[in-house]
Amino acid sequence: MKLAFAGKGGVGKTSLCAWMGDHLSRRGLDVWLVDADTSLSLGAACGLPPEAVPAPLAAREDIVRERIGSGIMSLTPFVDDLPEGLSVELPRAPGQGRRRLLVMGGVDAGGGGCACAANALLKAVLASMISGRGEVVLVDLEAGVEHLGRGTVADVDGLVVVSEPSLRSLRTAAEAARMARELGLARQALVLNRCSAAPQLPPLECLPPLAACLPPLEGLAARQLWDGSVLGLPERAAVDAACLAVEAALFT
Repeated sequence: MKLAFAGKGGVGKTSLCAWMGDHLSRRGLDVWLVDADTSLSLGAACGLPPEAVPAPLAAREDIVRERIGSGIMSLTPFVDDLPEGLSVELPRAPGQGRRRLLVMGGVDAGGGGCACAANALLKAVLASMISGRGEVVLVDLEAGVEHLGRGTVADVDGLVVVSEPSLRSLRTAAEAARMARELGLARQALVLNRCSAAPQLPPLECLPPLAACLPPLEGLAARQLWDGSVLGLPERAAVDAACLAVEAALFT
C-alpha cells in the first residue's frame, strides 16, 4: 500500500498521515512515513522531539552532489540505499510493526545551491520508495498541489485528499484531485477534518468521493499548544474508524 496525503495547509493532512501510520503499525504492518512537506512537521506529529528528527534530504548538499552531480546532472541516480541510511525508527510497542520516518524536505527558492539538483534527488528517492518497496509507504505532500504538479507521486496506489468543510479548502482539494487524475491517479478518497457529520458538499468538479469525517477532537485541542504529537488521543477509536473508512474507499 502506497498512499499520498494532499490538501490545503492547516487542514490536518499531516495528522491523518501520522494517524494512518500508527493505525497500520498497530495492526502489525511495517510502515514508511515520508515527510515531503517543507513544514517538516510529520516527525513531531508522530511524537519525535525536535532533536530526534533527521535532517531533511533536501538540505544534504553533500548527498545531492554525490548522487546528482555538480556539473552534468544524473537523471537516474542510485538512491535505493538512502532511505535506510537517512531514516529514523519511531518508537513502537511489542507486537507493532516498524515505523520509519524519512524527512525529504523541500527546496528553499531563496537559498543557495541548485534547486534543480535537489528536486531531482527528491523525486528519485520518492520514486524508489513508491515502486521498489514491499512495505506500506505513506507520503505527506507539500500543502497545495506542488508535488502533484511535478508528477512526483504519480505511481502511488491512492491519494487521500484532506479538507476542512470550507469552500476554499474544498477548492484546493478538488484541484489536487484534478491534477492527480491527469497523472493517471484515479483512486482517490476525500476526508473532511473537524466535521462532525457528512454535509451536502458544493458541486465542485473533480472533488473525490467523501470517505470519512473526523469531528473536532477535544483531546487534541487540549494538548496541541504544548505537545506536537497527535498520537495516543482519547479519541483513538474515532481516528481508527476514519482510517478504516479510507482503506475501504480506496481498496474495495
